Amino acid sequence: MSTTGRHPASGEVRARNDKPSLYQEVTDRIIAELEQGRVPWVQPWGRSKAGLGLPKNAATDRRYSGVNILILWGSVIEKGFPSQHWLTFRQALDLGGNVRKGERGTTVCYADRFIPKGEIERVAKNGDEPEGVPFLKRFTVFNVAQCDGLDRLQGEPEPLPEREIIPHAEVLIAATGADFRIGGDRAFYSPGGDYIQVPPQPAFFDQTNFYRTCYHELGHWSGAGHRLNRDLSGRFGSKSYGREELVAEMASAFICASLSIVRTVRHADYLGTWLDILREDNRAIFRAASLASKAADYILAFRDGIASPSTEAAQPVEASA
Repeated sequence: MSTTGRHPASGEVRARNDKPSLYQEVTDRIIAELEQGRVPWVQPWGRSKAGLGLPKNAATDRRYSGVNILILWGSVIEKGFPSQHWLTFRQALDLGGNVRKGERGTTVCYADRFIPKGEIERVAKNGDEPEGVPFLKRFTVFNVAQCDGLDRLQGEPEPLPEREIIPHAEVLIAATGADFRIGGDRAFYSPGGDYIQVPPQPAFFDQTNFYRTCYHELGHWSGAGHRLNRDLSGRFGSKSYGREELVAEMASAFICASLSIVRTVRHADYLGTWLDILREDNRAIFRAASLASKAADYILAFRDGIASPSTEAAQPVEASA
């Protein structure tokens, strides 16, 4: 899952704009994981030493988002890093440490738009809205475990108490104000009725997955027209349905990571559809991860006491490494 490169003699690494190859590189790695039956956004800490949580920049305390979460989780698994905290080469120096010689960094992505000179001139003449050109850049970051002199930055969340009912998980669900209906043997979100139905918690073989399922359905709930306004019209088995399931599944993974809840995969039956989507479009995982981050941020905002979470979308990928 990770993309790597040796650090140079100086600071932050930024490669030339190479959008097609970077989209394809990340997509190919995720396809390879799915083809082997591994879902990159599910229980990413299972074979690693790192604690639960979303990856963060250790200098700014800012969470990485979108596809960068998948990239950095993959690197934690592959390398067995004990931390979810990351830095650029220059940030490590600024904090009084350094990246050890010979360490290989992990490439994350930065998406933005620029307005060409010709477009600026056209707008000046016609008074139209300028049309930006999207671009994708690479930044190399290093896990704090790859650095010397920065042990103080390897803080991790406390492990959950051994209980079947997780109080802070219950608090978030209640804080959303979503209409939850408990019963039956199916879990789903009804766009027409704007309610969520899930089986009772004791019906789950692993009761922790009750919360994972609730957050998956809240992921769908967040996409309603009066919330984040995603396309929820797809029928079961269609590509649009599969794309929305991909968003909801990753949103659930991101929320569980934020709450330090271990989760396992539920939608193995969607793997074939997801593979088809990714093989056909090497930007699909970027869009899905971006939408999943927006959904997770929207839902988690209720936990943080924001009465009306903003529907303004977060950037598709991290704006600063």
